[in-house]
Amino acid sequence: MNRSTKQHQFSTKTRKKIRERDNNACIFCTMGYPAKDATWIDLQPADIMHYIPRSQGGLGIEQNGAVGCRYHHSLMDNGNKGLRPDMLMRFENYLRNIYPGWDKKDLIYDKYKDLRR
Repeated sequence: MNRSTKQHQFSTKTRKKIRERDNNACIFCTMGYPAKDATWIDLQPADIMHYIPRSQGGLGIEQNGAVGCRYHHSLMDNGNKGLRPDMLMRFENYLRNIYPGWDKKDLIYDKYKDLRR
């Protein structure tokens, strides 16, 4: 696994911190976000979701992740119901409330970041 790939994945330690921070509960379920037709299995908090996806360079850091149930994670990632913008706005607000100074730019892998300083 190359360095870039490692930067995008949540480590076991980071996953544990995110689960503890979020009380091992889906942030969308906690917000009361609709889960129409979801089954009990769908609503189990099984996933750690990226705010900025790995495919867009999103880092595997606490400030870029939250606990999500399979239903809400899939709903946000697939975006086929037009809810992605609203879900991302809520996700962003959630992270901003926890991390003062939170900035999307800090969530994206940039191998040249240190050279620009």
